Amino acid sequence: MTLGPDETGEIRLDAPTEWSSTVVGHHRLRHDLAVVRLIGEFVPFEPGQSVEVQIPQHPGMRRRLSPALPPSLDGKLEFHVRTVPGGWCSGSIVTETAPGDEWRISAPAGWLSVDPGTTDLVMIAGGTGLAPMRSLLLDLSRRPQPPRTHLFIGGRSPRDLYASDMLYLLAGEMPWLTVIPVVERAEDPNWVDQWYESCRVDVGFDVDEMLEGTLADVVGDMGPLLHHQVLVCGSPGMTQATLEVLVNTGTPAEAIRFDGL
Repeated sequence: MTLGPDETGEIRLDAPTEWSSTVVGHHRLRHDLAVVRLIGEFVPFEPGQSVEVQIPQHPGMRRRLSPALPPSLDGKLEFHVRTVPGGWCSGSIVTETAPGDEWRISAPAGWLSVDPGTTDLVMIAGGTGLAPMRSLLLDLSRRPQPPRTHLFIGGRSPRDLYASDMLYLLAGEMPWLTVIPVVERAEDPNWVDQWYESCRVDVGFDVDEMLEGTLADVVGDMGPLLHHQVLVCGSPGMTQATLEVLVNTGTPAEAIRFDGL
């Protein structure tokens, strides 16, 4: 007998604690990044949380990922995965995943969430830290009055902003959302990324619409965020640097929630 929540959030003694999902799409967007879509059993996580995944290429090995969609009763899941140096699991997901692969999903956890009374929200996402923010944005769109939201999305160079087309369109559909792309340098590397070239589109942000610097730099220039809830997600280094700047410039620590990838 197991203990876990059902689809309504109520605790049931016989509820499963692990779920099965099948890969239906694997889209390589960069040499080191892929979007994976799955359909399977309903997974009772909260928007902004992460889950543990087990993939057939590495049985028994678990990797924690954040869904990029809010929970859906039809069992749809989407993950944005970037290879981690020395990371067997992330490398296999990016390069070897194929439709039909069976994944095991378990252990929803995390505290990235938006309080019901929030009227002004700042989201700060580095790289695939965008995934839980997108899940939250889609969930917020269901509210009668979503909070005024500024999403800062950062990368090393413009082509690191792998979802700029999606975010550009999303901002057009959500009048309460403003997207601010941030790059550490305005020029892309001088080597060709075949995956980027194969999926290039004309929709997205121009380089002159991007702020230059690190996310921590840009956050520091904003000054104290005294009336906002603030969410931060990205690499451990980016997350730590951003948190330090937020607190040092006067943003109340209790207004910040974060998750390091």
